[in-house]
Amino acid sequence: MKGSDFIRSGACLGLAVLSTASLAQGGALEREAEAGSSSLPTIVVIGSSGEDRQRQPAANTVITSEELRLQQPRSTEDALRNVPGVSIKPEEETAIVANIGIRGLSSADYKTLILEDGVPVAPGLFVGNGRYYNPRIERMDSIEVLRGAGSLRFGPSTIGGVINYRTKTPEPGVRTELRAGSFNTREWSIEAGMESGSGDSTFGLVASRAESDGFMGKGYRMRDVMLKARTELAANQRIGFKYTDYRNDANISYRGIFLAEYRAGGDRNPAPDDWFLTGRRSVDLSHEWTISDRARLHTLVFGSEMHRDYWRFVTHNSASAAASRWIYTDNLNGSNRGFEREGVDSRLTLGHELFGFDNDAEIGLRYMSERVRDVTVAANRATPRSGSVNREVIDSAESWSLHWQNRFSLTDRFAITAGLRSELYEQRREDLRRAVSLGNQATANNAEWLPGLGLTWQLSDGVQVFANTYKAFSPALNGDALNGLEDQDLQAEYSINTEVGLRGSTAAWNYEATFFRMDFDNQIIPANSNSQFQVTNGGKTLHQGIEFGVGSELSPAIAWNANLTFVADAEFAGDRFTRSGALTTPDANRIPYAPEWIANISLTYEQGPIRGALHVHHTSAQFTDVLNTRAINESVSGFFTGQIDGYTLADLSVLYRVNEKLDFGATVKNVADERYIASLRQGIYVGPERSFDVGLRYQF
Repeated sequence: MKGSDFIRSGACLGLAVLSTASLAQGGALEREAEAGSSSLPTIVVIGSSGEDRQRQPAANTVITSEELRLQQPRSTEDALRNVPGVSIKPEEETAIVANIGIRGLSSADYKTLILEDGVPVAPGLFVGNGRYYNPRIERMDSIEVLRGAGSLRFGPSTIGGVINYRTKTPEPGVRTELRAGSFNTREWSIEAGMESGSGDSTFGLVASRAESDGFMGKGYRMRDVMLKARTELAANQRIGFKYTDYRNDANISYRGIFLAEYRAGGDRNPAPDDWFLTGRRSVDLSHEWTISDRARLHTLVFGSEMHRDYWRFVTHNSASAAASRWIYTDNLNGSNRGFEREGVDSRLTLGHELFGFDNDAEIGLRYMSERVRDVTVAANRATPRSGSVNREVIDSAESWSLHWQNRFSLTDRFAITAGLRSELYEQRREDLRRAVSLGNQATANNAEWLPGLGLTWQLSDGVQVFANTYKAFSPALNGDALNGLEDQDLQAEYSINTEVGLRGSTAAWNYEATFFRMDFDNQIIPANSNSQFQVTNGGKTLHQGIEFGVGSELSPAIAWNANLTFVADAEFAGDRFTRSGALTTPDANRIPYAPEWIANISLTYEQGPIRGALHVHHTSAQFTDVLNTRAINESVSGFFTGQIDGYTLADLSVLYRVNEKLDFGATVKNVADERYIASLRQGIYVGPERSFDVGLRYQF
């Protein structure tokens, strides 16, 4: 079934299969149900309580709804910036394209699985780039970040871990919010909820719309709608429905400004006629059946369709080099992709007494189908969004996964968690511009087995040791695995991840310290990374370092938290060569966009109706290419390279509660107005300057 068909008939499909499966973590799921049955049945990665976090044999972070409200982030990336181990490569202030790295994994790559309510949101896990869609922060209630072994329960591309955005469930009534700020930004949002007299059924709406001229003239027009509904079928069964519809027309491009213009303080859009047009619709249907006090069955049926149309004008390279700015021709290329996905995720959580111990088990099965139609259009200025088709390729993949995980509580203080995931997937490519007689199709098949083991040991009431080791993988995407309509026999990228940590709290302090190591193998050299075509896996990388976090209350009104991540190693292990013997990546060179130091300090204040927060974030210097080029190189025929300096940003936010119905908010981003290079692509991406936002929220 195509994704568009699924969206139109999602309710029928969901009701037809609602009795087949389950999801979520045993202990955490039960506590979520106790917290309030008005929420939809949903996948929980960690849980909301401190006990849920303590049960995880891995480093983890939960950003609560109160923290999000106080921070007033512009994007999900903005919200994640203060999480230990997370590095961001900002490309625009609202993070239309996701660029997130964890623990020395490049923030320009995609090795961390991103979910929304437990459902993958990346356009393609097996068939294409996962960075083209980034969920809007306006619909989020909280964020879970899991950086350890429990991530094998959720799928491929979990080398860095799992990020799960949990969406809002509106309470009965209507709440509206208005915001305005720098760059002529205007935004409104509305949350509306209702429930039946018995409370057995609920319905909710979260809608937002935003327009902005954008920093450096990179404007956008965005709208986002989410509908939710839930009803109780019986005392032990409930079903849920969620629909989202997102659209964003953004005046952004791969192009940045040249070095001389950056140094002169230039702040114009270097590609004023390029457009990045995205839209996504999705349907999630869920069913939860509490079979007994210790057994729960949950089904999630999901489907989505997305388009990404990217229209970019062609540059005149020699003229651009002479002028030190981009000179455009009247020709442009449309790189237009349409993604579809359907899947069923089934999980059974079960408490049992195997071997005389208290056990929590989860057994899960998932089927997923993905498809992308990749079309390249040659156009011109007179007819800017139509023209001749130069390329038309359909990539598709089907995957089956089975996982098992069991937490053995050997004593009241010591538990071992063991797990195993298998992933079988077939990838296909069809070139519609090539004659069938010449062979226009290719397929590749792979199977992965991913074990994991973790432990938690409560040494005392305020001290817990945790440790884990597990195997993670990221599949070769169709564009690499089937390049040239030939199975390139590429293995997936693998990593053996290990963590050892200590966490706890006293009456005055809370803390967590973690040593991590990722032994990365089979890294795939993309076909366009060198002048000569690559058809093999290449090289290893090593990532290791420490994370440390601490916090306390200075007074009843003032609290502080700080965390530091030191990525001692994020480097290539072994030289890499082209087929002709040319060295492409020297041994021990550092991974691009993998800063050595990441530090965050937060200070919060609450007194009466006033709440405030100061967040300070530091990212150290980073290389932007595998050769670790230091001086910025303006190569107009390709990507700019060079080392970018470290930078420190401070954000200030304030909330004032007038009464139970009305409150005001204000933020200042980049308080010191630091000018910095955020990243390099085809030019320099400048980090957003100091900006202001003000808003109000009213509860009807």
